[in-house]
Amino acid sequence: MSLLKVCGVTDGAFAIEAARLGADFLGFVFADGSVRRIGAEEAGIIVSQTRQSALRAPRFAGVFTCGGAEEIAASARRASLDIVQLHWNADDGTVHALKKEGFEVWRLFSGDIGSCSAPDVVLVDGRIGNESRLADWSLVPRLKAAGARTVLAGAISEKNIALAEATGADIIDVSSSIETSHGIKSVELLERLITARNRQDTKNPQKKLKSD
Repeated sequence: MSLLKVCGVTDGAFAIEAARLGADFLGFVFADGSVRRIGAEEAGIIVSQTRQSALRAPRFAGVFTCGGAEEIAASARRASLDIVQLHWNADDGTVHALKKEGFEVWRLFSGDIGSCSAPDVVLVDGRIGNESRLADWSLVPRLKAAGARTVLAGAISEKNIALAEATGADIIDVSSSIETSHGIKSVELLERLITARNRQDTKNPQKKLKSD
């Protein structure tokens, strides 16, 4: 089963409940213009609260859409993050500089499978701005065959999460499908998604994926 990342977290109470429900990663969006934007200091408070309250704390990621390595690392340290997610085709130098700072680095797939050795994880996402869309899921097995760890994001919900996991993605990233409005996450919707995810073995999603 893939690991689960919940992105766009803005609320400490939700973060604690998501950790209780078994989310493996929680993500914060630092991008200007995002309806889920949060400041590094505010994110750091949520990280601290969650780590203190959860029996098994998730790992924490920050989503950046621009910036130099020094600036990104400073924000990531203020927020006490484990992972830096570069949601653009950042150059390898930026990736390596952030890894030297002690962060795991995820980078958006640029279209060049040969460039996937620099980041620790490659992100396949269909999002455009604030609009969530399905990604090209066929990229996941190709990237896996090239030796890359992968995150699959973009319009993944309780209705299709079993099929998303059947791609072989290491991590499934969900956000807008568990919101009642932009940026407002619902524990109930997350519970429903996790329930649907846990039913995947009996539904044999891999067989269905191959037949579609």
